Amino acid sequence: MDIILLERIEKLGTIGDVVNVKDGYARNFLLPQKKALRANDANKQVFEANRERLEKENAERRGEAETTGSTIDGAAVILIRAASNTGQLYGSVSVRDIVAGLAEQGHAVDKKQVILGSPIKTIGMHDVTVALHPEVSIIVKANVARSDDEAELQSQGVDVLAQMFADEQAEKKGFTEAVDPSLEPGEIPADMMEEGVAEKIEAEAEADATAEAEADAKAATKAAAKAEAKAAAKAEEAPAEEAPAETTMGDDAA
Repeated sequence: MDIILLERIEKLGTIGDVVNVKDGYARNFLLPQKKALRANDANKQVFEANRERLEKENAERRGEAETTGSTIDGAAVILIRAASNTGQLYGSVSVRDIVAGLAEQGHAVDKKQVILGSPIKTIGMHDVTVALHPEVSIIVKANVARSDDEAELQSQGVDVLAQMFADEQAEKKGFTEAVDPSLEPGEIPADMMEEGVAEKIEAEAEADATAEAEADAKAATKAAAKAEAKAAAKAEEAPAEEAPAETTMGDDAA
């Protein structure tokens, strides 16, 4: 369908442009909203007769929108919502919430002017477009957080979700203690002990080492004595075994 635009339409054109659009788009939106006229000869004549007035009125509305926009542009709406540890909201933030938040700050905005592609479902700072006029759009911030403190951090530029993820990763890695290669397994570094404890442990270790050395020496002495006794016993048994052999030889001689 061919239509005459009565105001600027994004991606279509501006006032007075004749464009072709789908019938459904024209019938269901552009024509009922008085944003366009059917491009027939009669309407073309009417439009040309009123072009100057229409363009003047459009300029006045654009000026008013620019003035209003200068006071609203960059405004931040803080919305406290319950959310999971992953930042997912238990619900969502809608156009109605944005309009109410701006109204609390004294900014009168119609919900039709708020462009929100889809409801906000996560915490964070979200850009929301407000079209005050077909040729004037501004951006406001939706600061969605679980608490006022969290909202304050986000307003300072802190990415709360990224920080939560980093904290979770740090918890998974746990605490890693530096290892001193000179220590035995389970041995406590001296700088972690109370004063005097290290010296006491060292003295006890030396005493244990001395006792162990003495025990080893006693065991060695005992083993040596046992070996000597065994050797002596064998030496005594040897002559006794040879004596009968000499007697037998004497008998044979006789």
